[in-house]
Parts: sequence; structure tokens; C-alpha cells
Amino acid sequence: MSNHEASPRPGFGPDEFSWGTATAAFQIEGDAAGRGDSIWDEQCRQPGRIADASNGVVACDHVHRYVEDVALMAELGADAYRFSISWPRVQPGGRGPLAAAGVGFYDRLVDELLGAGIQPWATLYHWDLPLELAGAAGGWTGRDVVDRFTEYALAIHSALGDRVRDWTTMNEPWCSSWLGYGSGEHAPGERNHVLAARASHHLLLAHGTAVRALRAQAPADHRLGIVLNLSNIHPAPGREDDLAVAAAARTIDGLQNRWWLDAVLTGRYPADVLELLDPSLEGVIQVDDLSVISTPIDVLGVNYYCDTFVDADGPAERTLSAAYPVPERFTSVDSGQSGTGIGWPVTPSGLTDILLRIGTDYPGAPPLAITENGSAYPDAATAPADGSMVEDPDRVAYLRSHLDALSVARQKGADVRADFAWSLIDNFEWSWGYTQRFGLVHVDFGTLARRPKRSFATYAEHIAAVRRDV
Repeated sequence: MSNHEASPRPGFGPDEFSWGTATAAFQIEGDAAGRGDSIWDEQCRQPGRIADASNGVVACDHVHRYVEDVALMAELGADAYRFSISWPRVQPGGRGPLAAAGVGFYDRLVDELLGAGIQPWATLYHWDLPLELAGAAGGWTGRDVVDRFTEYALAIHSALGDRVRDWTTMNEPWCSSWLGYGSGEHAPGERNHVLAARASHHLLLAHGTAVRALRAQAPADHRLGIVLNLSNIHPAPGREDDLAVAAAARTIDGLQNRWWLDAVLTGRYPADVLELLDPSLEGVIQVDDLSVISTPIDVLGVNYYCDTFVDADGPAERTLSAAYPVPERFTSVDSGQSGTGIGWPVTPSGLTDILLRIGTDYPGAPPLAITENGSAYPDAATAPADGSMVEDPDRVAYLRSHLDALSVARQKGADVRADFAWSLIDNFEWSWGYTQRFGLVHVDFGTLARRPKRSFATYAEHIAAVRRDV
């Protein structure tokens, strides 16, 4: 019997399904004076780390414009909103009592959402580790951060849990570990696979420890989970019979998908990946850690953008060995599919595949939520002067194809209970700065004016049509 079958968990109603959008604190909130520094503030200060040398000091000024943004969600027809809480806004140094002003912002946001009939889905960690914890304690490479995160989780849940029912611990811990400590593309900008492997374990341990603590504190109807970014990993077209490429794809699948899913849903790390990482994890994994990591959850968040295609030579779109400890120089290559503005292939059938794979490979897995799905395209910097809608036909096509893929997955038995489009508004897109736009709503970063795009109307029409058919 798996850990997930050991005890009853809060569930979803038989026909319960939520439609909404998602954002992250550092990407939209701004008001840097109202919070402590995070590792991403420091990343932005380092020359060459951000494509346009920008930062999140103002971002979309959501802290002061949240009422307008919630009104956009209501116009969309959303009945849920996935947002993250800025750890350094509510606990600037990563320890000690919560800051009243920081908590006050989330109080107001949650009340505004509920007043609009929108359920808040809170993510506790979306990459903005308080900078002080990245110092002597080593950030996610050290075990101390597990206790710090759990204390923070309990404190903010105590403040908001009377109104917020749905909580996820970590957003994409793969990015925090392998991009943050492996390739250095993300904060804290380290390039050390040993540190990345250790961070991957401590992120999962912090998740499990926090879920156990929250379960003891939370009302019985609170749903707890984690958000993983998943991608089907394939040999590049024409290289399916190349044994080296196939082996690399299997290894990368282990690092990208199975490491996280196996640990959370079965209480084991995949043996092949553990063997690869074992030298880096000496003395890191303690006896009961996997039991803690696999503490039962109520929902598994899936972030899906595209499939990944692996080759061993040729022009690289992305050198995988920069992030992964793969034994050769493998690369992520063009799949032959049309790509988004950020260079990712458009592979909607992969969303169906990944949702069905979870149910097949992990019997007894909890219900799923698509916690992010979206596309970046080079929308105009300013909206049309005549007040008309911003046209984004490529994003509309991406959105429609992935909504169709979700429908197919559900028809085939995938237990999916929510869809959150990424993102509500254009925002600070991490190492790309403001050069990439994922929003359903256009933001003029000079004036911060918001203007819905055609994709916003498309998603609104879809939500309305689904509700009419129920």
C-alpha cells in the first residue's frame, strides 16, 4: 500500500472543477520597500544575469493595483486564483515574527478575491528565498532551511487559513535546485551540480515537513499539495534508435520528472537517478526523510509548457549539461514543431500524455490541478491607441490547443480538478526580465496600464461555455 492510500484526505466534490489564472509574487508585486530582500533581488543586481538588466522593484505594482487585477479576474469569469506569498514580505529575514504590513497586503488581497467570488489558492514558495537564509546557512543546500520554511508556513497559514483553503508548498523545486544551483540561470546563480542535488532533497524535505505540520494545524477541509513542472522527454526526431541519446533522455526524465514524483508519491527516489547523484548526496539523506517527503497530499499541481527533445550534437537551443549532471554534452533541440517566442516547442498532446502518465505510473495519486500552462509571444510593448483589444493569435492558438488536450485527458480518465492559465498579466519573467510576455492581459511597463488580449477573451468564452454545458 502506498503512503497515499494509508489515510483519508480532504477531497474534491464529484463535479468540482476550478478555472483561473496564476501569478508569482516577485514577478508582479513590486513595492520592494515593503519587503525584505530575496535571492532574486541579489540575482538582479549581478551584471549579465537578467536579459534586459531589469529587476522586480516595481514589476506590475500589483501591491497597489490588486483591486484592478482582481476585477480583471472577475471579468474573465475565474472562480479561483493561484498566487504565491512573498516569504520576505511577510518574514523579511526568514525567521521570527511575521511583519504586520506584509501580512496585511495578503489579508486585503484574500478578502478582495472572496468578495469577487474567487477562491484563493496560495503557494508558499515561488523561488523568492529571503536573502539572509542564503548566507551562512547555505539556502536550500543546507538542512536548516527546512525548519525555517516550516515555521514560516505555519505562521502564514495561521494568519490566512481562516479564509484560504487550498495551499501548495513549493513551486517547481526542479527550477530552484537545478537552475538555481546547477546552471546558475536562476537565483542564487550557483553553478555546482553537487549543490543542486543537495538542494533538490532539502526542497522536498521542506515540503513534506511543512505538510505534516500544516496537517496538524489546518481544518479538516484544507487541501495541501505541491507544484511540479513536468515535461515528456524524447530523443530528437530521427535519433530514436541512438542508444546514447535514448539513455540520456531516460536520465533527464529521471531528473526532471521521476525524482520528484517518485519521492512525493511513493516515498522512494528512482534507483538510476539516486545512483547518479549518490556522490553528491553523501550524508544528506537521513533515515526517515523519504517517509516525511511522501506525507500524503490532497492535490498535485502540474505545470506544463512543452515536451523536451534531446540530442547529442548539432546546434543547441539549450545545453542540458549546464543544468544536469549528464555524462556527455547533450542538448535540447528543435523538435520540428512550431515554437513560442521564448523558443519552446508547442506540443499540446504532451499535456494529455503527462496527465495520463501520472495516473498510470502512480496508482493512488491524488487529484491533479494544472497550476500553470501558457506561452510567451512578442506582443507589442504598447496596446493599440484606439482602445481596441490586443491581438495575440499565436497565444490564442496555443491556449485552444491545450484546453483541447486537457479535455482529452479528462475524457480518458485523468482526474484533473483545476486549470490555471499562466499568466494573468505580463510580468517580470525571471532571467528574461521584461522581454517575454506570457499574460492574458497586456501590461505597458512604462505606464503599468492593463489591457486584455484576445487570449483573455478566448479563455473567458471557454469558461463560460463549459459552465453552460454543465
